[in-house]
Amino acid sequence: MKILMICLGNICRSPLAEGIMQHQVKQQGLDWTVDSAGTGNWHVGEPPHYGSVNVARKFGVDISTQVCRQFSVDDFDDFDLLLVMDRSNLSNVLSLARNKQDAAKVRLLLNNQEVPDPYFDHTQFEPVYLMVEQGCKDIIKEHTSR
Repeated sequence: MKILMICLGNICRSPLAEGIMQHQVKQQGLDWTVDSAGTGNWHVGEPPHYGSVNVARKFGVDISTQVCRQFSVDDFDDFDLLLVMDRSNLSNVLSLARNKQDAAKVRLLLNNQEVPDPYFDHTQFEPVYLMVEQGCKDIIKEHTSR
């Protein structure tokens, strides 16, 4: 399984999701690949936001070496599942889908719930972490219980 986590800038939510999923996948002994990207290009080449790095570290997950990148149409070919953090990201990614097969790979991480962006409210990094953590657990359960 190859999973891409996607948010707007790839500095807050999707790096957390990448790190959390990688951590859980490793704990489960799964041979999965996990990466993250942003729909926007503002932070390409930058590390994750310090709030994401700090909250991840608090829970024993190191995301400090990640580097922001922008989502590319080629990601549809490279990944089995594209998990977006909110409906805006969902719309942006689906607008780049070339066909029904591309679109079928895309969904919200939390099914019908959005992951709020903690960028402007730093008190939200820990609640976001916990939401994403549960979402990752649910994805693993969904894809290993088949």
